[in-house]
Amino acid sequence: MLPVVRRALGRLPEPVRFLLRKHRELIRFAVVGGTTFLIDNGVWYALKLTVLEQKVVTAKAIAVLVAVISSYVLSREWSFHTRGGRERHHEAALFFLVSGIGIGLNLLPLYVSRHVFDLHAEIADFLSGSVIGMLIATGFKFWAMRRVVFPEADARPEVRGLSVVAGQREVA
Repeated sequence: MLPVVRRALGRLPEPVRFLLRKHRELIRFAVVGGTTFLIDNGVWYALKLTVLEQKVVTAKAIAVLVAVISSYVLSREWSFHTRGGRERHHEAALFFLVSGIGIGLNLLPLYVSRHVFDLHAEIADFLSGSVIGMLIATGFKFWAMRRVVFPEADARPEVRGLSVVAGQREVA
């Protein structure tokens, strides 16, 4: 753990440190989600404002795919780094299956906004494609990652790092 982070956590009251330790996986998942949110929207806007101006949903699908690939690497190596229980190729296949369902859940509100309600305003695209779709997909994915893709806690203890927070040993 970075010394700055260690010092900041050491200044927090014990109940807060306890909650951060208890929900470490969820917090890391949220950080990965925030990172892939930025990747998703950066790629989406780059495409929809240039080469795919008339194909907004296609641009979003490509952006989500790029974000999903990033998400697998970050999830496996950081968010769920101690979880596993499956052979790597099986784990990857399940990750991409779950993510495919997540992509569908992510695209559905944008599709409905554009093609059912005929909304073409930028705010409608953002709310349906980047807020509503992302929230629905994220909730589903967190549940599925823990239950299906990385089902066993502490399956990869050899990758666990130890860090010190306020003089106590804890698993990073």
